[in-house]
Amino acid sequence: MSKLKIPSSPVLDMTPMVDLAFLLVTFFMLTTKFRPDEPVTVDMPSSVSDKILPENVLMITVDSAGRVFYNIEGQFTRRELLASLGSKYKIEFTEQEQQRFAVLSTIGMSMQNLKTYLGADEAGRKAMNLKTAGIPIDSTNNQLADWIVYGWRAAVNTAVKNNKEKDLRFAIRGDGAANYTTIKRVVEIFQEQDINRFNLITTLEAKPQ
Repeated sequence: MSKLKIPSSPVLDMTPMVDLAFLLVTFFMLTTKFRPDEPVTVDMPSSVSDKILPENVLMITVDSAGRVFYNIEGQFTRRELLASLGSKYKIEFTEQEQQRFAVLSTIGMSMQNLKTYLGADEAGRKAMNLKTAGIPIDSTNNQLADWIVYGWRAAVNTAVKNNKEKDLRFAIRGDGAANYTTIKRVVEIFQEQDINRFNLITTLEAKPQ
């Protein structure tokens, strides 16, 4: 008479799962890019709008002191923007300065101070951010218009090269205590470039019951 064989309990080898977990952790550690520090703090007014800011945005920020700052997404776009601005204002930027500009976030420097800003270390840039008067918007020295136009062109050219969506969204992020005349002037500069659609960035608050 043959003996009854009792099946042994299955053993699950977790080694491949542990290896996969470590591979994923290593991948995220190597590919994660930390967002650069914002040079200006803005206390935005609140609203009940729940629309999410889309990608591919050119954003103008106005702080409580009425200083104007600029930001646009995409390293290739920012490089082309800087090249166009350098050509317009007869400023030659080094490769290191171009790379620095490509990875920075919001910038509020006049073209006369931009090269010095890009060549400074982090502590130097922080000190300049505190002292800057922002990007000039006066009718006699309207540098913001050049930033908007050249950034717009650069974003479209980058999208064409990469076969991506060409639409660039425009946005204004203003501090709740900012002077209305400064915000109005920024809107006028957009309209002077035939840009009449843009988002106003606010902080989401609870909807009324």
